[in-house]
Amino acid sequence: MNNKKKLTLCVFIDALGWELIQRHSFLDDIVIEKAPLRTIFGYSSTCDPTILTGVMPREHGHFAFFAYDPENSPFKNYKYFNLLPKSLMNRGRVRSKLSQIMKRVHGFTGYFQLYGMPFDLLYLFNYTEQKNIFGPGGINGGQKTIFDWLRNNNIPFCRPEGYNEPESAAEVEQAIEKSEISFAYLFFGRLDAILHQHGTQSRETSDHIAWYDGQVRKIYEKARANYDEVNLFIFSDHGMTDITQTCALMGRIEKLGLVFGEDFAAAYDSTMARFWFLKPGTRETITEALEQEPLGHIMSDKELASYGCGFPGQTYGELFFLMNPGILLCPSHMGLKPLAAMHGYAPKDKDSVASFMTNKPIDPMPEGLEDLYALMRDAIDTATESQTID
Repeated sequence: MNNKKKLTLCVFIDALGWELIQRHSFLDDIVIEKAPLRTIFGYSSTCDPTILTGVMPREHGHFAFFAYDPENSPFKNYKYFNLLPKSLMNRGRVRSKLSQIMKRVHGFTGYFQLYGMPFDLLYLFNYTEQKNIFGPGGINGGQKTIFDWLRNNNIPFCRPEGYNEPESAAEVEQAIEKSEISFAYLFFGRLDAILHQHGTQSRETSDHIAWYDGQVRKIYEKARANYDEVNLFIFSDHGMTDITQTCALMGRIEKLGLVFGEDFAAAYDSTMARFWFLKPGTRETITEALEQEPLGHIMSDKELASYGCGFPGQTYGELFFLMNPGILLCPSHMGLKPLAAMHGYAPKDKDSVASFMTNKPIDPMPEGLEDLYALMRDAIDTATESQTID
């Protein structure tokens, strides 16, 4: 008989990249391994499903939030919002509140945010994360997540659903104190917003990383006091790149005289533009214009495939134009104002690399986000077996 109690404690810190963690003292007396972790091309909407499933974007079907799909768009009735004053409708708080209302109206359970998508174009697009990726059946490609596996095997776990960091930390700490869970998954997302606003070198960034150190330390010590063994995994989804220049790519395309929604469609993300071509000749016209923009490059099919983003049916775009590191598309469909830092550049760029930390030796160490699913499951398997009566 073996009743040894084990806990797998996972702490996901959004945007805590490898370059950033090397510049700060962080749990140095607790973690024995710190290593770079290969990120996934795209944003958190791409990275998170990969972490949860262990498969690449092509398989799980998640990439950007908006994709050209007028036939299935749930937003057909919103283009008249464009008649309202832009000074009101383009305010961040107004759009955030509208996002909350629209989420309830459409029954979306996943993360939903309008960002800067124009209302007169919204009817041309579908939203790709309508379901909660942490809930049953939440992955577009149908893959099971680590939480599906936990539920299917009746393994008790704690995953706070809110975004308030102190409340989430307290919820995990309380669950650990009861000693009734085998797995905890704590998400910290505030650092991402701080980096966007203040950049990687700011005092605000340093202070918040120090706050994370204190919170994780407190939770870890609570876990050690209530469990015989604790596996601690700390990881991020990507790093962050300071912005050095903006690029008004939308204006360059608008000057071509093509009609959006008739000749072509495009989604202008913060670090890339994705195009669909609706009439013959528009690909050539837009390609020629993009080739004259020195601040980015047209991605080849081979490059996209190497990142696991060669989507069948070109769901997320027929042509991708990726900005150079440090170049922000502004204005874009993600926002109208410049940011201090951004992510979503080429995964091989040093500032894009994520980070991984643990309190115990691991062999082999995870190399990319797609390795975290197996790491978490193996740790839970081991913990579960040790608590089973032989």
